[in-house]
Amino acid sequence: MSLTTTFLGTAGSIPTPERSLPAILIQRENEQVMFDCGEGVQRQMIKAKTGFHKKMKIFITHMHGDHVLGLPGLLQTMALLDRKRKLEIYGPVGVKSFLECTRETVQFVLTFPIELFEIKTAGIICDEKEYTVQAAWANHVIPSFAYVFTEKTRPGHFYPAKAKKLGVPEGPLWSRLQDGQEVIVPHGRVVKPEEVLGKPRLGRKIVYTGDARSVKNLVRFGANADLLIYDSTLDDSLADKAEEDGHSTPSQAARAARKMGAKLLVLTHISARYPENDLLLKQAQRIFKNTIVAEDFMKIEIPFPED
Repeated sequence: MSLTTTFLGTAGSIPTPERSLPAILIQRENEQVMFDCGEGVQRQMIKAKTGFHKKMKIFITHMHGDHVLGLPGLLQTMALLDRKRKLEIYGPVGVKSFLECTRETVQFVLTFPIELFEIKTAGIICDEKEYTVQAAWANHVIPSFAYVFTEKTRPGHFYPAKAKKLGVPEGPLWSRLQDGQEVIVPHGRVVKPEEVLGKPRLGRKIVYTGDARSVKNLVRFGANADLLIYDSTLDDSLADKAEEDGHSTPSQAARAARKMGAKLLVLTHISARYPENDLLLKQAQRIFKNTIVAEDFMKIEIPFPED
């Protein structure tokens, strides 16, 4: 099953000709999970050809404009395109009143239902059949969350030869065993999944810090991430300003990635003062080699761990 992360917006605070405001889209088969929703996100989605009608959840990290002002425009575009599917929106306290105020003052009619969830405590906030989304407090200047998208453990590889040897006929019983269910074969024996399956297989893990200073709880929260997307607004020489503004530097992000055991670090939320990536990339790679700097429309395909 494919799992692709598309960087729709990678700027911090102010858009540039090359970078739109924060929005990261995870596409898993026919479902989309978006982290943050900066202004103009619907244009970025059009250019990226992601579509507007799929099952979708949006997770807002905090109520700063560059992370949330894209919601009204996105909702209106979806309505104009006659979306019908429910849209789920998660965010800190304040996101509900923000959207209610928008709908009261900007006249447009939605063609689809919205389900809003205001997050008040850290922990698992979305628990689906095949994945979870967990929130952790991020150390920013206002209440802010980091998020981790984690696929649940999958059953091990199925071995048809073992099933046949145990008398399990090919067909529905094989499917039930692959789903982790016991079955009874025609001669009455109970066959357990572990008799025909390999070891359980880990899913994939994506961590997004949003705007955050470098803090210990994010290291624990993001352990063994396949993809770590980290705030890197300012370069190392401006560490004091980054601390004051509630952001991180490349070296801080890299140290966190190393402590987490992340496979890949992507620096994002890049200040407009950096037209080139070289300085930020060099500072991070001194500590964590497998680092890249996000660019708008960059896509990262995340394989399963065993692949």
